[in-house]
Amino acid sequence: MNDKYLSVSVVNRYIKHIIDTDINLQQVFIRGEISNFKAHSSGHLYFSIKDETSKINAIMFSNNARKLNFTPIDGTKVLITGRISVYEATGNYQIYVEEMMEDGIGNLYIAFEKLKKQLASEGLFDAKYKKAIPKYPTKIGVITANTGAAIKDIISTIKRRYPIGQVILFPSLVQGENAAKDIVKNIKLANTYDLDVLIVGRGGGSIEDLWPFNEEIVARAIFDSKIPIISAVGHEIDYTIADFVADLRAPTPTGAAEMAVPNIADLIKYIDQLKIRLNTNVLKQINMQKLQLDSLKSSYILKNPLIIYENKKQKLDLITTKINELIIKKLEIKKLYLDNLKNAYILNNPEILYMQNKEKLNLINLNLYKIIKRKLEDNVDELRTLMEKLELVNPLNVLKRGFSLTYKNNKIIKSVKNVKKDDILNIKLKDGNIIVNVKEINNEI
Repeated sequence: MNDKYLSVSVVNRYIKHIIDTDINLQQVFIRGEISNFKAHSSGHLYFSIKDETSKINAIMFSNNARKLNFTPIDGTKVLITGRISVYEATGNYQIYVEEMMEDGIGNLYIAFEKLKKQLASEGLFDAKYKKAIPKYPTKIGVITANTGAAIKDIISTIKRRYPIGQVILFPSLVQGENAAKDIVKNIKLANTYDLDVLIVGRGGGSIEDLWPFNEEIVARAIFDSKIPIISAVGHEIDYTIADFVADLRAPTPTGAAEMAVPNIADLIKYIDQLKIRLNTNVLKQINMQKLQLDSLKSSYILKNPLIIYENKKQKLDLITTKINELIIKKLEIKKLYLDNLKNAYILNNPEILYMQNKEKLNLINLNLYKIIKRKLEDNVDELRTLMEKLELVNPLNVLKRGFSLTYKNNKIIKSVKNVKKDDILNIKLKDGNIIVNVKEINNEI
C-alpha cells in the first residue's frame, strides 16, 4: 500500500483541527433565518441558518437551549453567537450555537455585553463585595411599580411566610425612558431608611421592557447601596446587569420575597426544638444539682460539722509546732555561729591579721620594684641600640672621612645637570661651609 493515501477519518480530523484552532472561528456572530428546525427529545435543537444565498447547519445543545426566552420556528430571524467546528463523522462543518435571540434587539444585546464587560473589569460583580442577606429581617424595602403582579406577589409571599416583617414600598417606574433615573432615586431614598434588605425588580417582559435594569446608573446605584439588595427582574431565564451587581439574584419577584425572609412555620418549628432542648438541658442540670445536693446532705462532714473544726484545729497545732521547731533550730544555728566568731583566733588577736597583711603588702612592693627596674633597664638597652643604628645612617658622618655635601638653594646637588654657570653653591665640610661661584661645568668624570 502506498503511504501517500489517507483515510477519510484522517482527512476529516485534520480539517476539524484546522478549523478548531482558527481563532477567528472560536466566536462568531451570525444574523440569519431559521429553517429545517427540529427539537430533539434530548433537548438539543437542530436547524439551519440561511440568508438569501447561503446556509449553514447549526446545533444548540440543551444546556444552552434552556436559556432561550422565545420559541424558535422556521422563518424566525435570529442573532446567533457560537463557534464553527466540524462534525468528524460526516465531515460537515456547522455552528455550535451558545446564545440565540430574535433579530431586532441586536443593538441592545451589543450594548448589554459591552457594559457587562466594562463593569466586570471594574470589579462590580466580584463576590468579595456581596453583602450578606440577614436571616431575620424586620424591615424589607421593595422598589417596583405600585401596581401589577410583582408587588402583589412580593407582599403576599412575605405576609404568608413572615407576617412579623414590615414591608415598605418605594413606588418606581420600571419601564420606559425615565425608569432608570427613578429606580436610582428610590435606591438612594431607601438607603435613608432603617431597612434590613431591599428588593429591586419587576415582572417579566421583553428585553426593551427590562432595559432600565441594564442601565449603568442603576448598576452603580445598586453597587453603592449600603443595604443588601436582592434583584428580582423578569422570569428565571431573564438576566440583567442588575442581577450581576446585586448581592443576590432571584429568579422571580416571588423568589426574591422567599429569599428575603424566612418561613415563620420553620422558625416556629425551630423554636419548639430549642424549647425542647432547653427544657431537657434544664432538667438535666436540675437533676445533677439535686444529686450533688443529696450527696452533700448525706456527707459525714455535714452530719458532724465539729469534725471540720477539730481537723483544722489539729492541723493548726501541727503547723504551729513545726514553726516553733524551725525557729528554735534556726536560733541554735545562729548562736553556734556567733560563738564561733567570738572564739575566733583572729578576733582575739587582731594584730596578727595586720601583720599578715603588712607582710603581703611588703612582698607586693618588692615585686613591683623589681618589675619597674627590669622594665627601665630593657628600655635603656633598646634606646642605646636605636641610637647606634641612627648614628650609622647619619649622613654627616661621611664628612669626617673627607667627603662633602653640595647644596643649591638649601637642596642637595646630586647631578651636574642640576647646576649651571654662575650658580652660587654651598659646600658643607666636617668643620664648616664654603660658598663658591660656578665658573665652568665639566660633564666628564
